[in-house]
Amino acid sequence: MSTVSILLSAFILSVVGLLVFILSARYGLLDGSSKAAAVIFAPEEIGRTEEPAVTGQQRTALQEVASRTALPEPSATLALDLAARAEADRSSSIVVFVFLCSAMVWLLIASLAGLTASLKLHLPDALASQAWLSFGRIRTVHLNAVAYGWAPMAGLGIALFVLPRVLKTRLVGANYALLGAMMWNAGVVAGLGSVAVGISDGMEWLEIPWQIGILFAVGGALIGLPLVLTLLATRVSHLYVSVWYMGCALFWFPVLYLVAKVPYVHFGVEQATMNWWFGHSVLGLFYTPLALASIYYFLPKIIGRPIQSYGLSLLGFWTLAFFYGQVGGHHLIGGPVPGWMVTLSIVQSMMMLIPVIAFSVNLHQTMKGHFGALLYSPTLRFVTLGGMMYTLSSIQGSFEALRSVNVVTHFTHYTVAHAHLGLYAFVSFAFFGAIYFMVPRITQREWPYPSLIAAHFWCASIGIAIYFIALTIAGTLQGLAMLDASRPFLESVTLTVPYLQARSVGGGLMVLGHLFFIANFACVILGLGPNRDKPAMFQLADLHKAGAGS
Repeated sequence: MSTVSILLSAFILSVVGLLVFILSARYGLLDGSSKAAAVIFAPEEIGRTEEPAVTGQQRTALQEVASRTALPEPSATLALDLAARAEADRSSSIVVFVFLCSAMVWLLIASLAGLTASLKLHLPDALASQAWLSFGRIRTVHLNAVAYGWAPMAGLGIALFVLPRVLKTRLVGANYALLGAMMWNAGVVAGLGSVAVGISDGMEWLEIPWQIGILFAVGGALIGLPLVLTLLATRVSHLYVSVWYMGCALFWFPVLYLVAKVPYVHFGVEQATMNWWFGHSVLGLFYTPLALASIYYFLPKIIGRPIQSYGLSLLGFWTLAFFYGQVGGHHLIGGPVPGWMVTLSIVQSMMMLIPVIAFSVNLHQTMKGHFGALLYSPTLRFVTLGGMMYTLSSIQGSFEALRSVNVVTHFTHYTVAHAHLGLYAFVSFAFFGAIYFMVPRITQREWPYPSLIAAHFWCASIGIAIYFIALTIAGTLQGLAMLDASRPFLESVTLTVPYLQARSVGGGLMVLGHLFFIANFACVILGLGPNRDKPAMFQLADLHKAGAGS
């Protein structure tokens, strides 16, 4: 592809984006007022918490943190609104349940494959007799099980749950999403199988053969169809920022994937450029919007107050959309690519500080005075920590793009640490929290073992901390050793071994946390364990229905 074509494509995309921005402003979709931030609440609901993952005692304590003054008795209007929300939850419950079950399966497979790959870095002779368990294959299975299994199934399931709630209508076209989920999961099964037997397209994040990738393209389109149909049936005059993020994620992924996987088009240096354009953009324009949308919805709902600045949330969305598209080029620093392309990537990476700071300020100001709620809400702990890790991983990524930093960190374990800080500590933690909120709503059963929720949080948090710190130190030492011409290359490898062992310890804790998570989920769907009360239902909605039926 010529330079003129690249620049023309970028210009056309920028103009289209500008037109969408202008039209959005023209029709009031960019309303930054506090009223726009409150559209996710029913009248009289602000100040009342919603957290299905807690016990009755925790709910009382959470409400005391959210509102230190006595709330008025709920009105019949509020009961009607909550009944309508419960109906929206029921309309999406089956399809969301399928997505979450799929996500759990892929999380388990990805976790075990990732731990196996980690162990083989310092125990290379372990399981060496099986080709599919070699590091090159099992690590790739881990990556694709996360990238196309766990993260999309969880993120899209969350989107299908949140959209009817925010749009205040039933989910329309749920059967299309079910069919899309079946095709997508078939693609993951076939893709992981092909990688395990050694059939691969040979590009990171794009290893699954393009023939199988057709299932992702068609399945993704079917999953996105209910969004369009539900939007057409919406009963709201303003689209909340979570809808923007989720809608664009569902639009951006098929564009990214189709461009990257078109066969017999990308070759040589241009193929490498496309590879890292996709590898970075799929994180920033698919997983990140889904995670941010989750935080912007669940965090205010739990603490019972709208986000502090709706204008900042829109600023974060549009700057993410405008600046993220070219940041992947910094992975090619030192490669045979045009210098202007790498420089453009570095500039856009630094510009990403704008949406990150906007989100961070908004998160802190929204939580100000409500940090005590973290003691009682497992959902809030996960999504708040996930939001904080978005700030940390994004700022780290912006500075990592600088040539002076990249010369040390490139081709080292430092990059692996950064990737896990983004896709695990940020994206997966946001998804964990959302799932803890959603499951009681879609199953009408509470989480039976609160202790397992706490164990999951602490195992995952301590695990990723050990993992990140160990690999960050290892990568820095490794990069400095490789830059020292007086030191043999082998020394840059052997000095990382203790840190790779620490990586496996951290990874083991993360896997243990996932096992607690999956076990608790299995107990919910099988009806096992104690049954304390009934937090899964809207109590006011139940009272209203009982009154209507009498």
